[in-house]
Amino acid sequence: MVISFQGGRQVNIKVESNKTLIVDGPASVSVVSGKVEIFGLVINRAGKVVVRDGKRMPFKVLETTTFDISLGENACVEEVQGSTIPPSWERAHENLSSLQSRPAIAMVLGAVDSGKTSFCTYLVNKLLAGNHKVAIIDGDVGQADVGPPCTVAYAITSKPITDLFNLTLENAFFVGVTSPSKAVEKTIQGLTILKDEAIKKNPDFIIVNTDGWVDGEDAVKYKAQLVEKINPDIIFFMQQNNQSTPLLNELGNRRTMVVESPAAIKQRSREKRRSLRELGYLKYLRNAKVQSIPIGWVKIENGEYMFISRNPADIKLEENLQRLIGVMPLHVSELKDKLYLVFGKGRQLTSEEIVKIEKSL
Repeated sequence: MVISFQGGRQVNIKVESNKTLIVDGPASVSVVSGKVEIFGLVINRAGKVVVRDGKRMPFKVLETTTFDISLGENACVEEVQGSTIPPSWERAHENLSSLQSRPAIAMVLGAVDSGKTSFCTYLVNKLLAGNHKVAIIDGDVGQADVGPPCTVAYAITSKPITDLFNLTLENAFFVGVTSPSKAVEKTIQGLTILKDEAIKKNPDFIIVNTDGWVDGEDAVKYKAQLVEKINPDIIFFMQQNNQSTPLLNELGNRRTMVVESPAAIKQRSREKRRSLRELGYLKYLRNAKVQSIPIGWVKIENGEYMFISRNPADIKLEENLQRLIGVMPLHVSELKDKLYLVFGKGRQLTSEEIVKIEKSL
């Protein structure tokens, strides 16, 4: 049964046990009676869950349940037989909880929209049910849940959750881009710093969620470097359609386990991804004030200006530009498809100078 509504609607649905109600947000779901399970979290009568726009949430019905659902624009409700949670997820939880090291560190790898965040949420809830203290490190700079977009972040939780977005941020590391391909070293540096900090909080388990960049030589190299730095006790790889990946081979003798992606996984459009990032900005910039600060008051540390990283190649480029236009920029940073130049007050490039610079690159 599929029920779709446009605009604000309130619906009442009764679902029998051994079925799952899949809700695409934006929606607010209230459990009027009965019992359901969401990513390992059991909710009884009077429970209420918000499903964000662009997110999908499965309500596995344990006892015949009546739902009151407020549906936003383009929200959708679908009833399916059985559970949408793959059996391998429970086996993954058993393998993780059996580890003796403390904290035990698990890393989750997988492609875009493979169910990594849902799987991490499931693991968190299952571990919390065993009275464990859990840290979750969010390493997805493009679709950040724990911290603001363009950051890697972590949180400590002792309460079950339905959405990592609702966790209270412990700390974040600003990377400054929405794809790790543009800042590999900085992303790894940030995640390593956060892991070390999280360990000091004495959690029983640390779960490291990662981005969906797994295809291609550069992606495999990045993930291999990340695994080397984080040094997880176990790696879970989200597999879709029984595909193999060079990344699994690159992990060598490390303890790994392949877990299936949910059959009901939702593929998000670029527009939905942008919308989710905007929600992330709103969460952290709500009630913020715009302030103008003289650049002379700002101390530039470690060769960074705003989000632009500095390296020896940039320094050499500065010297070449000085010879070319007769002025030394305050800062230069050349990215994959952009060149950032920072000059002092009142200095602007002429069209002739711009052409001269373009020809020299």
